[in-house]
Amino acid sequence: MESSHEFFMSEALKEAQKAALEGEVPVGGVVVCEGKIIARAYNMVEKLNDPTAHAEMQLITMATHHLGGKYLNECDLYVTLEPCVMCAGALHWAQLKSLIFGAKDEKRGFSKFGTNILHPKTEIKGGIMERECREILLNFFKGLR
Repeated sequence: MESSHEFFMSEALKEAQKAALEGEVPVGGVVVCEGKIIARAYNMVEKLNDPTAHAEMQLITMATHHLGGKYLNECDLYVTLEPCVMCAGALHWAQLKSLIFGAKDEKRGFSKFGTNILHPKTEIKGGIMERECREILLNFFKGLR
């Protein structure tokens, strides 16, 4: 199981790298259903001039369109950074099966406010490829200073 987590998180990191190249905060993710990636996305806040255009929000929209329904209760979402409260709330409404994230977001992560923001059936696993996920963010912000 751990190797599949690493495979899908490496795919999420590829999305984060795309974001960095476009000057976006490098957060990326993928949605997996029945072992297949059905959605790929990254932060598009600057590009779309939309504060809600986080990777997770893009992924929810793409995955629900792909599936033809509003629920992701059979899907796993891999994202390089712990979701914020806004994204966690949206994931709650999507009834996500499992959330797997890389780096913890000490300042803005949803878990700062408790895990009950997510749907009660959503499984949570953090720290997958945490070093790589943290490094891409640190390098991005170093370049801005």
